[in-house]
Amino acid sequence: MDILYTVEEKYLQAMDELNYGETPKAMHLLKELIVTDDTYARAYYGLGIIYHYYIKDYKAAGYYYQTGMDLDETIPDLYEDYLKLLVTLQLHKKIEQVTTKALEVPGVNLARIYEMIGVYEEQRQNFALAKQHYQKAASITVVDNEHDLLQGHLKRVLGKLKAKQQMVYAYEGS
Repeated sequence: MDILYTVEEKYLQAMDELNYGETPKAMHLLKELIVTDDTYARAYYGLGIIYHYYIKDYKAAGYYYQTGMDLDETIPDLYEDYLKLLVTLQLHKKIEQVTTKALEVPGVNLARIYEMIGVYEEQRQNFALAKQHYQKAASITVVDNEHDLLQGHLKRVLGKLKAKQQMVYAYEGS
């Protein structure tokens, strides 16, 4: 590792490379960081992002997210990305565990966590619970476009709830 950079500077450099489309270079820098300091949780989180979103190797992404979380449970962004992966993979037990931890970590975007749980419940056809989570997310978000997105989720779920209701026919006789 280059002596001129601290671990944090090298991590930021790797994330810059990733943001500029230099995925292989970012991956190399992050792996180099792990060789230098195998307890640096953010490097594992960065690799989780690469494997999750860029390579789509979900097993590797899950490993890196989990390792990062095991090393440092205070990285707020990790929970949102890890939860997205778990919802994609429908890992029920793990979703519950990560959600419970996420709700306790300062700095976590709670609106996004509740949104992901809403998505999860909607996929499971549990529309009433999805609605509750979307409402909770909408009530705490402070960003207009996120609020609009959540209102769209609510509208969709309400439509599904309405479609799921049984019709009751009443006959009037004389």
